[in-house]
Amino acid sequence: MISFVNAKLNLGLSVVRKREDGYHDLETIFIPAGELCGLPHEPGTLCDILEMVPAAADSFETLGADAGCPLEQNLVWRALQSFRRAFPEAQPVRIILDKRLPSGAGMGGGSADAGFALRMLNEINGSPLSATQLAEIARSLGADVPFFLYNRPCFATGIGERLTPLEIPQLRGKTALILKPSEGISTAQAFANITPHPAKVKLTEAIRLPIEQWRALIVNDFEAAMFRIHPHLIHIKEYLYGSGALYASMTGSGSAFFGIYADREAALSALEGASTAFATIINL
Repeated sequence: MISFVNAKLNLGLSVVRKREDGYHDLETIFIPAGELCGLPHEPGTLCDILEMVPAAADSFETLGADAGCPLEQNLVWRALQSFRRAFPEAQPVRIILDKRLPSGAGMGGGSADAGFALRMLNEINGSPLSATQLAEIARSLGADVPFFLYNRPCFATGIGERLTPLEIPQLRGKTALILKPSEGISTAQAFANITPHPAKVKLTEAIRLPIEQWRALIVNDFEAAMFRIHPHLIHIKEYLYGSGALYASMTGSGSAFFGIYADREAALSALEGASTAFATIINL
């Protein structure tokens, strides 16, 4: 079984409050970034490739950017161990993960791998775990992991694990250009430099407006803090708007940015002039 693992983008991100447990309550909208299957294997293509087949014993191999990640820290391996604890009769599997999604980008690459792995493990074993059980395992692995079980636009609250699916018809037929500089931003650094505050707009209402109006309303709270620490990042957002994006934003805690364009031709034109370390376009 092979899955083409997509990332995610955030439409708006408000850090509402710091909780007693040290985590932060958020309000954001997650959307999948990439295709679910059949994505062409081209340089810059936005996907990881996860292969999982029945075997005599569990094994795991990582190719690409995360080849040096310690096994016990890899979210796919942790997902396998958590699934096996929930279902001890699980079939042993051989897993190969080809990492292509950029790291430190705020696009949830590791969480995506874990979410897809849980879905594949459940399918290989005849779906012994319910959606609720899978979601519980996903939450234990990371705040973004449950989204990849839904893998459709969702309004997220709590630490990002409370998900309400929604429709965003304005995105149909649009194309996004994703740009990421060479450096990444750690989640810890991002949260250490932000002051929580109540959301200034109701995101579920703002998202219903025409995309051209999102610029004045839908904000990622991490942008202002990251622009102070990494001033050159603001030029990426300025480039997206200057090249015709209807809406542009940092995703997650950065460092990747995305612009939404009216059509593929406009996004391709903007891609040609981009100069970041990573650049690609996706259909929304």
